[in-house]
Amino acid sequence: MNSMFQALTGILKVVFTGSKSYKLLVAVLLLLMTVGVILLVRQFDQGLIATNMRDQASWGWYIANFTFLVGVAAAAVVLVIPAYIYHYEPIHDIVLLGEIMAVSAVSMCLMFVTIDMGSPERFWHLIPGLGIFNFPQSILAWDVLVLNTYLFVNLFLVCYGLYKYYTGQPYNKKFIWPFIIFSIPAAISIHTVTAFIYAGLPARPFWNAAILAPRFIASAFCSGPAFMLILFQIIRKNTRLKVTNEALFKVGEIITYAMALNLFFLIAELFKERYSATAHIAALDYLWYGLQGHNHLVPWIWTAITFNSIAFLFLLNPKTRRNLVTLNLACVLIFIGVYIEKGMGLIFPGFVPDTLGEIYDYFPNSLEFWVSIGIWAAGMLVFTVLSKIAIAIKTGELKCSCTVPENK
Repeated sequence: MNSMFQALTGILKVVFTGSKSYKLLVAVLLLLMTVGVILLVRQFDQGLIATNMRDQASWGWYIANFTFLVGVAAAAVVLVIPAYIYHYEPIHDIVLLGEIMAVSAVSMCLMFVTIDMGSPERFWHLIPGLGIFNFPQSILAWDVLVLNTYLFVNLFLVCYGLYKYYTGQPYNKKFIWPFIIFSIPAAISIHTVTAFIYAGLPARPFWNAAILAPRFIASAFCSGPAFMLILFQIIRKNTRLKVTNEALFKVGEIITYAMALNLFFLIAELFKERYSATAHIAALDYLWYGLQGHNHLVPWIWTAITFNSIAFLFLLNPKTRRNLVTLNLACVLIFIGVYIEKGMGLIFPGFVPDTLGEIYDYFPNSLEFWVSIGIWAAGMLVFTVLSKIAIAIKTGELKCSCTVPENK
């Protein structure tokens, strides 16, 4: 009991104390969350009519962010495999932060799904045994299942790792190894099942492609690690946590392979659609070239492909890949490029034309934008707080001064 009280006291001290930059960051995130909550109350009062979504486009910015963040969450496996399977020590020092990022990203995914519901007070239907879960017939039910499973697995790995670091005990490999191994296919499953939600809709030919799941996974292993590389350097600069260049460069190398696959899958899909030139390519034409004078998405998708291609060229050259300036530039380009590709390039054109042949040019309004920013702020606050606790424990700033009995 004394050791638990000591741990909680130490954690609270770590969370509520820090440098001016830490306090400023937390204050800004809380402010953005407050703005998001205020506008979300307005949305709950008026309904989804307060957004720019309509019958013609029932999924929009919220689902675009959800889809992108599923990829960010799945990218933790990029650190788990080299750290635990191949025992690559430089990445082993930061794998815990990757698992924390997975927890934060899945938390944001669940928030985006909740606010996208027309009646969010009915979320309890997503709870097996309480609501009408419609499992296993519903792919959405499968998505809820795999997302929550992945969330709890990573949360458990984070808590277990921090407990062992805090008490100074070694990992019980026989106990923890099955959870580590399970987290790998779990990471693949969350983006695969999410892709199946789209690919399983025959009335939406833009999404109805077998290659969608591989494309999702390839793009996830680009954007997620790119985001983490930037965060790792910020953490290295502002804390005492050891993050070596070798770890960053190895992750950059993995991103290179993933981006090569992502671009190859894109070319393969474009060839199949354009060469067949059936009536089902209307949505693709709307996205890439414009359709019947509607072309507001065209600059976005060409910007995304340009950014991804330039980033790939930077990463393909070992000299620029192992230079932090060009590596960071490539990571920023990849993050923006894949974010556009998963939003404006995937969700929006999927509803064009609608079942009656109408073209509705959906684009998020200010309410959707600021509510989304608020959720991103909430997720980054979760990451900031958990990372601060993890870094304090790993660097020895927070450790147990009492004797803890050996156990699992």
